[in-house]
Amino acid sequence: MPSVQRLLAGAVLTISTVTMGCRRKVEPQPEPVAATPVTAMAPEPQPTTAPSTESSTTSRNESAEEAAAKVRAVLSAPVYFGYDRSELDAEARAALDDKVQVLLADRALRIRVEGHTDDRGSDEYNLALGQRRATAVQRYLVQRQIAADRVDVTTLGEERPTCMKASEACWRTNRRAEFVVIAP
Repeated sequence: MPSVQRLLAGAVLTISTVTMGCRRKVEPQPEPVAATPVTAMAPEPQPTTAPSTESSTTSRNESAEEAAAKVRAVLSAPVYFGYDRSELDAEARAALDDKVQVLLADRALRIRVEGHTDDRGSDEYNLALGQRRATAVQRYLVQRQIAADRVDVTTLGEERPTCMKASEACWRTNRRAEFVVIAP
């Protein structure tokens, strides 16, 4: 788990470094020199092979894009629940701990937690269960120092399934909390 935290901290650091380093520096232009006969000129020193500013900027941009993609992947990963449950298991808490690191690193981020259920049960029951799941996630994040006003909750019940088959494997993917970034 610490390696994920280091990865996320490094990603945030890389993004902030790249955004600060994106300003183009203007190099002073040398003043024109009077013409000197070729025989009187000393040999020019050979330039060292330093990476060009353009290629290093490109690689920094690619690194920032990779870091941003990793952050998006962490934030968008759903958390799954057991049948008729709204309690967080160890796997869900581990996934949420990764999200906590991202949210602590960027205090401007706001998210919406959407609670989902499978299609078993009445519409009313599933809406209430989806709400309990979203609220359980919010409570967990708040307990880990994420401000409650940064985490909105809503329920969608069984309205947006990820799988339509009538099987336990399919129902499991529908019993989830999903995360949407609503404000950076």
